[in-house]
Amino acid sequence: MNASYSVTPRKTEETWSLVALPPKNFAQYLSRLLYLPSPSLAVTMALHAPEEFQHILRILNTNVDGRKKVMFALTSITGVGRRLSNLLCKKADVDMNKRAGELTEDEITRLVGVLSNPLEFKIPKWFLNRRWDIKTGAYTQVFSNALQGKLREDLERLKKMRAHRGLRHYWGLRVKGQHTKTTGRRGTTVGFDRK
Repeated sequence: MNASYSVTPRKTEETWSLVALPPKNFAQYLSRLLYLPSPSLAVTMALHAPEEFQHILRILNTNVDGRKKVMFALTSITGVGRRLSNLLCKKADVDMNKRAGELTEDEITRLVGVLSNPLEFKIPKWFLNRRWDIKTGAYTQVFSNALQGKLREDLERLKKMRAHRGLRHYWGLRVKGQHTKTTGRRGTTVGFDRK
């Protein structure tokens, strides 16, 4: 939202002076700052929002806050981080200084198109979050509910083949090689008994 401020002095003619007293309200502060006649100041401030402004957008089954800037608003979609949203805005020719609620339907469809087909818009393979899918061998960007489904499928595959990582997930233990003797004792693990 673009904010516009207008300062209007009343009809009295006084000398322009700086008031040395501490400000009691915003009008006094502004009058000292702008060297305006302090007693005759009427300040009106208005936030002008465009008529087409949307406070909540629905993009890819996700509620996106329209008050945030576009780059940061897109990060609320699961599977889209700040770097990818920056790249999406550049590839879709969307102004990153805009708020998300100011986007037009055309800009939203361009953003969704770039996100759903990133390789067609020359986004490198290493930038994607699903590199070399185990079933298809494809490089894709997975987002929203599909990301949670893919993670679930991967864990089920690891459990089914009885891999070490799958067994650790199944048992509810640490997976990535962390020490477990003295840390992570909350939950179902039983404490160590000394003799």
